[in-house]
Amino acid sequence: MAERFAWGVLGAGGIADAFVRDLALVPDARVAAVASRTRRSAAALASRHGIPTCHVSPAALLADPEIDAVYVATPHTEHHPLALAALAAGKAVLVEKPFTVDARQAREVATAATAAGCFLLEGMWMRFLPHIDRLRELLAANAIGPVHSVIADHSQRIPFVAGGRHFDPALGGGALLDLGVYPVSFAHLVLGAPSGTVVAASTPTRTGVDATTTAILTYVSGAQAVITTGLLARGTTRASVHGERGYIELDGDFYGPTTLRVVDSDGTVRDEFDGRVAGYGLRFEAVEVMECVRAGLHESPRLPLAETIAVMDTLDRIRTAIGLRYPSDDAGPGAG
Repeated sequence: MAERFAWGVLGAGGIADAFVRDLALVPDARVAAVASRTRRSAAALASRHGIPTCHVSPAALLADPEIDAVYVATPHTEHHPLALAALAAGKAVLVEKPFTVDARQAREVATAATAAGCFLLEGMWMRFLPHIDRLRELLAANAIGPVHSVIADHSQRIPFVAGGRHFDPALGGGALLDLGVYPVSFAHLVLGAPSGTVVAASTPTRTGVDATTTAILTYVSGAQAVITTGLLARGTTRASVHGERGYIELDGDFYGPTTLRVVDSDGTVRDEFDGRVAGYGLRFEAVEVMECVRAGLHESPRLPLAETIAVMDTLDRIRTAIGLRYPSDDAGPGAG
């Protein structure tokens, strides 16, 4: 076995904890160090998982020569500066979704990766799961004929907490960036970037970020994608792709390891696939990073940086349609 790949984790919240747990299922990977906004939270994560080094700051972790790749698992608004810092330090970087707050920032980070000659990937873990691989195969084989529509929901019930990141505009809060990024990315996976109009409606929270958002993405082919997302009520978290000869249905949670089936127009189930795995499924994106870095690649062929930027462009278009702005929007969403 090749030398174990050393990860550094920036952030110590729930997604960082899940990533570290899942990485334990990858034999040739290890978490070598962690750093967070507070040493206490980083130390707690390190203690839970036996991580040998707890750095006093992100800068200290980025200066650690032992680290092969950095996982940025902080609140949304910190993705951009920390990714830039990690690339400047010469590290391969995996940035938790949403990649950045807007497309302008996404382009800046991608440009920095190219200049530094470093690997960079958005942590949209959904894209690397077994059932999504099967979906790609089905679409490539034209299993349901030309696709006419996509429907996807990611809605959760998240109780309001004053100052909590889900409701804080200063942290890029709201349903769209945290949850809605999944159905938007799913629509891109199936249909590509919307080539027609993007229309959307939203209900705000008391803090001004979006509580519930529905968007329709249109395409010059006539296809449409309908995405729903929200913080106030748990949804089906299912997705489906509809074609001339039938549809592909992904069970909830469609963005995590799950099952799918192909259903003909007469209702006959023609094919089923069980993509459930041990753990959360986050390890598949880590393996993608490791394989690409070892192959000398600077981006993933399964999720190129151009596609990540296109998803951020669509999120910007939805934000414009619903009037959602953040304090960081000094020149408007995606400007530049």
